[in-house]
Amino acid sequence: MQHIFSTNLASALYTDMYQISMAHSHFNYNRQNEQVSFDYFFRKQPYSGGFTIFSGLGELMALLQEFKFEIQDIDWLYKHNFNDGFLEYLRDFSFNGTVHSMREGEIVFPQEPIVRVEGNIVEAQLVETVLLNYLNFQSLVATKAARIKLVARGAALSEFGLRRAQGIGSMFASRAALTGGFTSTSNVLAASIYGVPAVGTMAHAYIQSYDDELEAFRSFAKVNPEGCVLLVDTYDTLKSGVPNAITVGKEMEKEGHKLMGIRLDSGDLAYLSKQARQMLDAAGLNYVKIVASNQLDELIIKSLFEQGAPIDIFGVGTNLATGKPDAALDGVYKLSMADGEPRLKLSENIKKTTLPGLKQVYRYHDDAGNFVADAIALEGDAIPDFMFHPYEPEKSMSLEGYKATPLLQPVMKDGKPTAASPSVLEVADYATERLGKLTEEYKRFENPHIYKVGVSKPLYDLRATLRSKYKKDSL
Repeated sequence: MQHIFSTNLASALYTDMYQISMAHSHFNYNRQNEQVSFDYFFRKQPYSGGFTIFSGLGELMALLQEFKFEIQDIDWLYKHNFNDGFLEYLRDFSFNGTVHSMREGEIVFPQEPIVRVEGNIVEAQLVETVLLNYLNFQSLVATKAARIKLVARGAALSEFGLRRAQGIGSMFASRAALTGGFTSTSNVLAASIYGVPAVGTMAHAYIQSYDDELEAFRSFAKVNPEGCVLLVDTYDTLKSGVPNAITVGKEMEKEGHKLMGIRLDSGDLAYLSKQARQMLDAAGLNYVKIVASNQLDELIIKSLFEQGAPIDIFGVGTNLATGKPDAALDGVYKLSMADGEPRLKLSENIKKTTLPGLKQVYRYHDDAGNFVADAIALEGDAIPDFMFHPYEPEKSMSLEGYKATPLLQPVMKDGKPTAASPSVLEVADYATERLGKLTEEYKRFENPHIYKVGVSKPLYDLRATLRSKYKKDSL
């Protein structure tokens, strides 16, 4: 029996079956060389927030360079009614398309193209599923991490989600958390790959395995004197756990070491952290950090600080690694050009009618460098000085006097990257820098301002023309 870790996850089988079925049809009608363009975008901000952190591009670029059908993949497809000519075509398949993208770590907003894929109709279609798989999940988790960082008041943040994450998606959860501003992880494999500290304390089971809590603490501290954090809530946090940790902390001082911290993993974290801080300080252990974990998220951390909780480090697991409560970003991948002609998906709901043609996204800044608005325009057109709301034509905005920067840049040409991908920590620094240019009203959790994203007049008119054409043709 084959298992997931004996499987090449760069295989082009890492897709939905209908992608291969459509490719089969295109090939049999000799359309495999027809050139197309697809846009990746999303329609709704996660967490009812005001921004999203774009994450996952580096991993996607690495995968696209290896995305192909291995011999065993072709053998498997032979069992599924695909003809010999098509399967021979797939033997030599590789992604040779061109990709334009916003920079990873960019602050992004609904409706605007974040990634554009150009290539033949087979390769551009086959990469859809994996692109959505990589970008939607990592952008969701990175945004959650950034929201947590916004309220953490400089406290250290570590990702603890491995045990609750969706299988091997835990690796991408760790990466995305780092993108969003976390600085360490409990996931040892992720730490080794991404070059960040691997951190951990101890489990209740370790303490329970001893007859005495103090003995457990002493044995752990003796073998792990550097970075030692003791879990103090196994029996009674304030009557047993913290006093025993203080005893061990004082003993460690005599040995020339320092207890790094204590961890609270249950109970009233605000109350317990205040009491523990007083007890530690009274014992002369003011340098000992307080670590908190247990079902944390941005709202709970915000509340803890509003209550004056003296917590220095947060370990955030389930709610971060699963993107709770949203669980998914609604990113989509839609055809915008085919055979040299702009295309759109028509819908009775104007919000689901796509934007046709090859496009560029411009970000406008005020004199202080803060983000003001984004305008979507047809590629090659002049930079817009006026834009219209994508779906409410009575709303418009002048862009005169603002500085504009194009956001979509080539990151892959003919299947090869145009430059080396930045490290995860470089992406995180960029995300922090860009989030700093988004003013506070967009970052609050309750009723955030809606960032203005509009379309240029030529793009607006092109969509209207195509809508009229397709509606007429459908009568």
